[in-house]
Amino acid sequence: FSHSLTLTKRAAVATLPASAEGEGRMSPTSVSEVSVERSIGAMTSHEKEAAIKESSDKNTSNIVSSVLPWIGVVVWPLMTALPLILTSSLSPISYDSVFPAAWYEYDATSRDEWPKPLGLSLGIIAVAIGQVFVIFYFFLHKYGYLSCGAEPTSIQTKGSPDYEFTEGIATHLAQPEGFFLLATYLSVTWMFHLMPNSYYSFQGGIQWKEVALCLILQDGIQYVMHRLEHVVSPAFYQMSHKPHHRFTNPRMFDAFNGSPTDTICMILIPLYITANLVRTCNVWTYMAFGSTYANWLTLIHSEYVLPWDCIFRKFGLGTPGDHHVHHKFFKFNYGHLFMWWDQLGGTYRDPNEFSNKAFHENV
Repeated sequence: FSHSLTLTKRAAVATLPASAEGEGRMSPTSVSEVSVERSIGAMTSHEKEAAIKESSDKNTSNIVSSVLPWIGVVVWPLMTALPLILTSSLSPISYDSVFPAAWYEYDATSRDEWPKPLGLSLGIIAVAIGQVFVIFYFFLHKYGYLSCGAEPTSIQTKGSPDYEFTEGIATHLAQPEGFFLLATYLSVTWMFHLMPNSYYSFQGGIQWKEVALCLILQDGIQYVMHRLEHVVSPAFYQMSHKPHHRFTNPRMFDAFNGSPTDTICMILIPLYITANLVRTCNVWTYMAFGSTYANWLTLIHSEYVLPWDCIFRKFGLGTPGDHHVHHKFFKFNYGHLFMWWDQLGGTYRDPNEFSNKAFHENV
């Protein structure tokens, strides 16, 4: 408050005309300061309290508006909520206290019995739980609940697509080339024992190094498949990837809206190759990787800037702005979760290169 009064005094002084000082006279500066002091002194105690409260409320509002959006970062650990709850030493429950041993004990080296479906079921549920948290977070973000009522900044200057949130959810979940095809792939590869033996093990917790390695390899293979879809032939591109590229200003719920061929080439084939390259994962690691991958892939299609985007971009991690460059211009940013592959391949473009043309600044 005192700082505000000082500024007020200085402003008042600045508006007075300069004049020569006579001997024995107060300077114009001194006169103006005295008059301002008298004006301030004339404020009632109620007015002073109101001014102090207004200043305090503004400071509090600024702090809240700066901190509140970052609450959304909890969505990242929540993507792996199920495997964390069932394996963490900090959790009040564990998988072996919830499920009978007969439901998950399985000799993966023997081909005399079918794999137990519990791991498969928990894996699909883990992704679904992650989606619930991501959609709930996006609802709060989109409608200003995490920004004191302000609409978040859209990636593109044309603004975000206009749609009903319930319609977006329904479209997102109803795509056969999305979660249905993914669930089919998971079921077939699990039940027919097409995964490495370690993936059927319930021993231990989440192996975070393997999760990171799977994410990096998956995205690298996906980068190669993505570029091939664009260049192998115009006819193949029209059949496979073009349906997804009809969204030049995508919304988050367009993440899996494409074609079955596109999902097979760019998601399922890389998933199977990755699993056979990283052959030491247990079932919890597989769940954590799968849920993080699917939900991160969803988030990079957001039509709005996310609070952590500026930090992600410093480390080459995929953001909605990076992916919007690909949807808008087609020939850049083929990577999804990591921009490293584009940087190595010479296909990366920072979204800020298109500021004030197609994109807002600092997206």
